[in-house]
Amino acid sequence: MEKPATATIGLVDDDEGMLRALGRLLRTHGYATRAFDSPDRFLMEHTHEDLNCVVLDVSMPGCNGLELQEYLNRSGKPLPIIFLSGEGNIPISVRAMKAGAVTFLVKPVEEHVLLESITTALEQNDSNQSERKELDSLRRRMERLTAREREVLEHVISGKPNKLIAADLGLSIQTVKVHRMQVTKKLEIPSVAGLVSAANRLGVVPAA
Repeated sequence: MEKPATATIGLVDDDEGMLRALGRLLRTHGYATRAFDSPDRFLMEHTHEDLNCVVLDVSMPGCNGLELQEYLNRSGKPLPIIFLSGEGNIPISVRAMKAGAVTFLVKPVEEHVLLESITTALEQNDSNQSERKELDSLRRRMERLTAREREVLEHVISGKPNKLIAADLGLSIQTVKVHRMQVTKKLEIPSVAGLVSAANRLGVVPAA
């Protein structure tokens, strides 16, 4: 993958020397960097739009690397994280990886290993951004449905035929067909399987 010209890597470490060394290395390879000497400073100064991934020390005073990872995951716009640690702590590394870390590296890190991890993180970031854009588009299309069309959708994804949907909602079968047609048109999804998948992604609950 050719790295984006604007790729900016966040560096979070309470070791000033490590921040300088990482910054020099990454800038030498064409990346922009932003350095933070603590997770708290990172949270105060960065926005979700200004970074493409984060190289994060796992053990720092106050809010540690794992807690920062948890916060970013809850934010709804998580950043790919490469963890660095002064020692190979297996339970911590397992926890970090289960929470979605790109990798967990033990210092001192070989240059080529870090750079390969950065490439992987940027690829993951591109994928995450595409997924978020797709979900945002789907969400906007879902908001175009009327309340009745939403009701029909909830019945359709539960697997009910038109006749049963009509009975449940007190509508004629023809009216249900019209609403179904509008649902597929507005969502731009022609198949029932596609509607089920879209509904699952947006948390739409099937009718009982």
